[in-house]
Formats: sequence, C-alpha cells, structure tokens
Amino acid sequence: MSDTILEVDDLVVDYGSGTSAHRAVDHVSFSVRRGSTFAIVGESGCGKSTIAKAVMRLLQPTSGRIVLDGTDLATLSEARLRPLRHRFQMVFQDPYGSLDPHLSARDIVAEPLRLKGVRSAQDRATEAARLIDRVGLPSTALDRRPHEFSGGQRQRIGIARALASSPDLLICDEATSALDVSVQAQVLELLREIQVDTGITYVVISHNLGVVQQISESVLVMKQGAVVEQGATAQVLTSPAEDYTRRLRRAALDPATMTGVKPRHVVRSLSLGATA
Repeated sequence: MSDTILEVDDLVVDYGSGTSAHRAVDHVSFSVRRGSTFAIVGESGCGKSTIAKAVMRLLQPTSGRIVLDGTDLATLSEARLRPLRHRFQMVFQDPYGSLDPHLSARDIVAEPLRLKGVRSAQDRATEAARLIDRVGLPSTALDRRPHEFSGGQRQRIGIARALASSPDLLICDEATSALDVSVQAQVLELLREIQVDTGITYVVISHNLGVVQQISESVLVMKQGAVVEQGATAQVLTSPAEDYTRRLRRAALDPATMTGVKPRHVVRSLSLGATA
C-alpha cells in the first residue's frame, strides 16, 4: 500500500466553454499522505472549493488526473465511480443546508449505510446510533430533525453521516466556517480524535489560517486558481516564501478581520516572522 493516498496531477477545471470560459483551477498538482491532514487555503474565489468538488467528482474536470489509491477518478464513468464513492466523502460548509430537513438524525446517518448495502434496518439503526454517540451527541438526538439542533450539532451529524460510509478520505470544505470560535474548536478536536482512532485522511478547505495551523501538517496556498506555494504547514505559515502568503498571514492577524477570540498559541505561531 502506497504512503500516498491521493495524487492530483495537472488539474484544470473550466466553467463554461469557448470565449466565455472561466478557468477556476489552473494546472494544480499536489499529493496527500495517507493518514495525514492536508489543507488548501486562499481567499474566496481562488478555486479551493472547486478542487474539492472535482476530487469528489461533483463536477467533471476539464483535464488532469485525480488518483485515489492508484485509480484515476477523473476518467471514470459514473457507473464505474459509484462503487468507489464510499471511499471518499465530504463534510460541507453549511451544516443546515446539507442535511435533509425531513429526516431524523438517525435516518440521515443511516442512509449511506443503505446505499452501502446494509440491508437490515435494525443494523442500520444500530450503527447510526453508534456514530451519533461517536461524534458526541446524546441518544436523545436520534429522533430529532435538523432544525432542532445548533449549528455545531448539525455539523457533528454531517460528520457522522460521512463516517457511515467508512471512507479512507474525508474532504472538509469550510466545515467550521459557519460556527463560532468555541464550537469550531470542539469540531476540530473531534476530527483529530477520529483521525487518531481510524487513520482517516483529511483534505481541509479553508480561508482561516488559524484552522489550518491547528489541524494540518501540509498546506497548499492558492490564488486565482493557481498554486502560489505549498509545503509543511509550520514552514509555509511561519516563514512563507511568497508575498501573497505573507499578505494572507498579515490579514489573519489584522484585528479588523478577526472574528471571535483566536487561541493564543495560534496567534503566536502565525505572528512569528510577521515582518518578513
């Protein structure tokens, strides 16, 4: 088994065609080590969420390769892709809009189990209850619907739903951006605990350098669809090679752009070399 679980090679994604085409992702390449957390960071509109959707095959890449454990997902038909979908899942930014408002938490989490082939309704319900407990929600949550939960609780249900497929790769697309700082920290800690327990690999999409600093080992910095720089998170965020990354860091430390209270160790680590 290779140490690399995901390899994205020369990925291009265009929206539209002909003279009206917009290039959202421009020849992006990176690889993700199995069991690690890889972050993609940049301003809104830089293409990071488009990369996430391309990896998930929620959209068709224009060109390039997306190789998951030796299989190029970019070239597969939907029929050939379907049996592999349980191996890569996504937690979305909006913890309310991504959940079916008509289903209970139990049914939301059990649905991927049905698609995975678990035929027994009792087995699906039992596993859903285990996963609800795993993400820190009480058993009383099982029969409640999304509108009865807080934003952080809804995001925990989204994580439980993603875990129901037993994925090797979980993409978190701005999964904490809609949460307040204290709840955000709780969700990040939950993700860390799950990774320790299961060895799952994360790709985290974020514009928040504090989140990236806390959770990832490696980071890719993007601007206008292209890669600016990439490398170990500690190196890139404390001693960036490119002016764009330095400007992102300064913006993250600007009190006018801060929301909530950032953990002291995050502010301190981002502040290192701030005048570089």
